[in-house]
Amino acid sequence: MLYWSTANRFLRMLYPAWQWQIPTSEKKIYLSFDDGPHPEITPWVLDQLKNYNAKASFFCIGKNVKTWPAVYERILREGHIVGNHTMNHRNGWKSSDEEYFADIGEAAKYIDSKLFRPPYGRLTRFQGKLLKEAGYEMIMWTVLSGDFDAKKSAAQCWDMVRENVDKGSIVVYHDSEKAWDRLNVVLPQTLEWFSARGYIFEAINMNILKANNRK
Repeated sequence: MLYWSTANRFLRMLYPAWQWQIPTSEKKIYLSFDDGPHPEITPWVLDQLKNYNAKASFFCIGKNVKTWPAVYERILREGHIVGNHTMNHRNGWKSSDEEYFADIGEAAKYIDSKLFRPPYGRLTRFQGKLLKEAGYEMIMWTVLSGDFDAKKSAAQCWDMVRENVDKGSIVVYHDSEKAWDRLNVVLPQTLEWFSARGYIFEAINMNILKANNRK
């Protein structure tokens, strides 16, 4: 399984219009969760966040929102932000443009958001261009925790987060079954360790992105 754990300089230069980090001098971290909602794991995540008065961004799969609407509504009710993660976790590299945009459009029936994160972080430059023209903001990551990777231990995921997260970092976790063995260890560690060092956790929203674009 090949993936970039951190958004290196090459990726940022290749796709400068995509959001890899939120510029800030304040101690703010932007936690995000992909692939939910899940009927058990997402409520657990929400409980952990509530313990620290933390807000986060949830990039939801449309079919999961359709199946568990009550969990989705709780995400919104508790002040978190949602984003579109396609209807069926579709890989942009392996889809025709027509299939890809149709899948995003179907998800948009259930997810009211112009924030978008491509599953696997994979979409073509052309797909990204058209989404931008349609008003979507591409939210990528500063640090990918690796919690979805069964070959990694929870300790390895925590090391990745602890050693690379800084002010304005966008951090990716997954509220999904494949990530659970690592998420249930690393998320509490993240919240406790960074909170003790004066960081706060905020959700990404369009106002933050517009403010940054004006700088």
